Amino acid sequence: MVHALLVLAAEKAEPSKTAFYVCGGVLAAWAVVLGFIGLRSPEFPGSERGARGVMAISAVLVVAAMAATV
Repeated sequence: MVHALLVLAAEKAEPSKTAFYVCGGVLAAWAVVLGFIGLRSPEFPGSERGARGVMAISAVLVVAAMAATV
């Protein structure tokens, strides 16, 4: 009985990692897409505004993945 309670308590104490897996997967997919587009198009992202947009999206995805780990 005590063993069952300890196992149940250990399962409840561990937080869910689903959010991190989702955010990390989206961040990894974003990196692959950026790499693919960057290798195929020498003028990517094309303008300063586009570069700032790519950096902003990347920063948001990194912060989301970091927040999901906590």
